[in-house]
Amino acid sequence: MSNHNSVINSRYALSPLALCIASLVSPYVLADDSIEVIEVQGQNVNSHANLGSAEQLLTELGVDFSAAGGVSSLPILNGMMGDRVKVLVDGADITAACGNQMNPPLSYISANQLSSYQVVAGISPVSAGGDNIAGVIVVNTIAPQYGESDKLAWHSGYVSAQYRSVSNAQAVGVGARLASDSFSLNYQGAFEDADSYDDGNGDLVLDTLYRVQNHALTAALRDEKQQLVVKLMHQKIPFQGFANQYMDMTDNTSYGLVTQYKRQLDSGEFQAQINFNDVKHEMGFFSAEKTGMMPMNTDAQDISYQLNWRLNLDADTVLLLGQEYYGYRIDDWWPALEGSMMMGPNDYVNINDGERDRYTGFVELQKQLNNNWWVSAGTRIEYVQTNAGEVQPYSDMTMGDGMNGMSGMGNMPAMNMTDPNQDAAKEFNAMDRARSDTLVDASLLLRYQISNEDELQFGLARKNRAPNLYERYSWGVSTMSTNMIGWFGDGNGYIGNPDLAAETAHTISTSYTKSAKDGQWQLTANAWYTQVNDYIDVTVVGSTNRTDMSVTQRNTLQFTNLDATLYGTKLEGIIRVVDSKNAGTWDLTAALTSTRGERDDSDDPLYQIMPLHSKIALEQQLGKWQNSLSWQWVDSKTRVDPRRIENLTGNYSLVNLTTKATWDKLTIRLAITNLLDQYYQQPLGGVSIADFKTDMSQGFSQLAGQGRSVNAGISYAF
Repeated sequence: MSNHNSVINSRYALSPLALCIASLVSPYVLADDSIEVIEVQGQNVNSHANLGSAEQLLTELGVDFSAAGGVSSLPILNGMMGDRVKVLVDGADITAACGNQMNPPLSYISANQLSSYQVVAGISPVSAGGDNIAGVIVVNTIAPQYGESDKLAWHSGYVSAQYRSVSNAQAVGVGARLASDSFSLNYQGAFEDADSYDDGNGDLVLDTLYRVQNHALTAALRDEKQQLVVKLMHQKIPFQGFANQYMDMTDNTSYGLVTQYKRQLDSGEFQAQINFNDVKHEMGFFSAEKTGMMPMNTDAQDISYQLNWRLNLDADTVLLLGQEYYGYRIDDWWPALEGSMMMGPNDYVNINDGERDRYTGFVELQKQLNNNWWVSAGTRIEYVQTNAGEVQPYSDMTMGDGMNGMSGMGNMPAMNMTDPNQDAAKEFNAMDRARSDTLVDASLLLRYQISNEDELQFGLARKNRAPNLYERYSWGVSTMSTNMIGWFGDGNGYIGNPDLAAETAHTISTSYTKSAKDGQWQLTANAWYTQVNDYIDVTVVGSTNRTDMSVTQRNTLQFTNLDATLYGTKLEGIIRVVDSKNAGTWDLTAALTSTRGERDDSDDPLYQIMPLHSKIALEQQLGKWQNSLSWQWVDSKTRVDPRRIENLTGNYSLVNLTTKATWDKLTIRLAITNLLDQYYQQPLGGVSIADFKTDMSQGFSQLAGQGRSVNAGISYAF
């Protein structure tokens, strides 16, 4: 990036490929201009004043989200969601340990804990991470701060509070740090409680309530050449409603450990890291807004290490080397319900001793060829092994799997009068369940500085992702068991496929950035194209319907490989419209994004592709005050996935007004979101199963978005 004045450096008018190039230098720094990009895109300024999930911060960087629970939305990059997006929390790869992905990586942190965050859509360098085809999201909380004395003493702290009227959400955050010139001990915690929110019509959106707390204790020790960091994490979610799933979260308790070691070398830097995360996850029912009696339990552990070297071959050349291991273990079982004809007498064993191991190594070369050209090229090889033990159904014999759900599931679709899971379990147990995949990633990134005001970027990548354990080993075929699997929020049922192949994506991306000589405006155009071989989609293998109405029909789907194509464009810009002593600075930003995805065999649309959308914002900074008025427009969703019976949605506009003031150590935020109280259905929201269970005559309606909310926050740093 060429050097521009504050109007450019203070905003987010950078292309996805620019973000990719920015991420190349993390944790390694290549040049001053790269540092500039990271600071623009990644710093959580006054992080203590931000509470709740990190979703809003990442949305500003172009990330879309598939609706789930209040703290568990799934990120979408370039039209792809779930495990196709690699999310790294302090460098750790945390797996969503749930058949509905109710506990994705981003759910384990709160916004006040973040020190920096980066988004690399599509073409991510091999050093950024593997086992993904959509891109990489990196969120960091580890940023040790030290004192000036050799005595351990109080360094800093904060206390924050926030309220949102639309859901009566109340959040608090606290932080405290002790430090010397060589040792730092930092605690950060957050608690949030929210009721179900109201939509733009003032109606309650059922089963969207939640409660969560996160805690982190970080110790750091350094000398002139090295630093050791140990971070302990704990999360407790006693309940979280999932309106677009048949089940809710009734507990999520996790403990984590991150250990980082960095050492400066004569020619670069060495970094080693060990990560561990243990989670005990329970699903069931806890609210009158969606009732039932069925329990489901999951125990899982992630353990990994990363060894990375950054070697400065000369003043303009950097070599990155890495060797990594990621191990994942999971047990998923559904306890028998005493007295139930459908859920007993055995525990239903969904995944028994599930294993997923990744062994990986990469090499990447970055070089400043001359004053105009910069290049990065790299290769990553991964060997992925998966396996699972024998399973069992609820029943010992053919019995009433066709019960209407009175035993626990409420208004579930009709079921067969025999238990098809017995034969499915026998077939599953008889097969060799061990599978392996060899993944070869490659990335090429080029940046050409045409002039101080013109920059061209180009990227080409081959990326791979091996199937997750639920895609491979979800063996149940009955209506109830299939409806427990799936993170898509569509109300359909899913069956695994042990013979799935890994996805292989070939992506090309290019962007052009034009800036004014005086730095008062900037315009970026980006286009990307991805062709995916063995894309993991679905085949319809059955259907269910509790009524004779077509609106209540759902499909039973089995994961399958096919070829798919996704492509898109984005145009974004910024211009400073006012710069005066009395009125402050006024910046106008705008972005327009288009994404399209389809199956190659039929041209049918892929699921949950965000329709054409735009955002325009006018932002003012005057002394201690920052004010913003933004307008977001989303087009109608007319291209929908017929296999998942995806709903059409109408176009809508949202207006948001925010203001923030900072006086020394005190920060106050006020905002009104959805100012005009617009009713809208979320195009990425899935269906409201909570509404369906209350009134089946309306079928599976799309999940509505939040109505007007008056938000207030206050934070004091000391």
